[in-house]
Amino acid sequence: MRAAVVTTPGPPESLELREVDDPVPAPDQVVVAVAAAGVNRADLLQRQGRYDPPAGTPAWPGLECSGVVVAVGEEVRHLRTGDEVCALLDGGGYAEQVAVRATQVMPVPAGVDLVSAAALPEAAATVHSNVVTTARLRAGETFLVHGATSGIGTFATQLVRALGATPYATAGSPEKVAAAAGFGADVVLDYRADDLVARLHELTGGAGVDVVLDPVGARYLGTHLQVLATGGRLVVIGLMGGRTAELDLAALMAKRAAVHGSTLRARPWAEKADVCARVVAEVWPLVARGAVRPVVDRVLPLADAAEAHRVLEAGEHVGKVLLVP
Repeated sequence: MRAAVVTTPGPPESLELREVDDPVPAPDQVVVAVAAAGVNRADLLQRQGRYDPPAGTPAWPGLECSGVVVAVGEEVRHLRTGDEVCALLDGGGYAEQVAVRATQVMPVPAGVDLVSAAALPEAAATVHSNVVTTARLRAGETFLVHGATSGIGTFATQLVRALGATPYATAGSPEKVAAAAGFGADVVLDYRADDLVARLHELTGGAGVDVVLDPVGARYLGTHLQVLATGGRLVVIGLMGGRTAELDLAALMAKRAAVHGSTLRARPWAEKADVCARVVAEVWPLVARGAVRPVVDRVLPLADAAEAHRVLEAGEHVGKVLLVP
């Protein structure tokens, strides 16, 4: 089969289509013929040599896919060849086929086509596990996410709205603010032009935000502490803005706030199985009724994986970029 492999860690051009061995399922795995694979920022880090895949995972990127089951391991009982599925992968999605643990395979939600389903697993698992399970967002609370037009941003604002909370989001230009307007956020703020602390206090009547989902990291730590409500929860899921910052512990204690750090790829298998089961039980019904939908910016051939990475690095996308073999 063919896969988009990293020839040497470096720029997007280091991704090349190569022939690799076909996957063979372990007893607890299935093999999926890939219809589409989602492109994520973690893939960019892996391409640069800054995010190694877990042991036993294919060397090429790809953390989510959709497709059709074509082989089933001997211990798998709930999946059959021919099933249309999407999957949360440990890696290897940039290929014509991928082997994946059966507990990380999910049915395609009703009303979603097979290719678009590839836009769902990583965003759904990341947002639900961090916002609902970890931060325990409740109906009536307020929520903030950065990157309103990213895969995470478009999914998070829709899900939070569907759960009865009030989502706010940020974007980096008037054009991005306008593009994000239809995805469920009450207000989209321009982080380059708006005073985020003043505007969020104004929007919440001075109370602050109950839950913040933060892909930025160090750069916004002080800002987030200022905008958190009493009892607020900050969940850090990315380090685009650095990994080290000072934290005013007195302010944190005064607000009785909490800071959580989280990754998804490195979690134990059992935890990822639980995340996927919760997504199917609690998120897929919202997708089926149209309250949450995959947002796909563009679909590119697998041979154009380098171009997909350039699009993400330039921030040109609104929603997910997908690759099709």
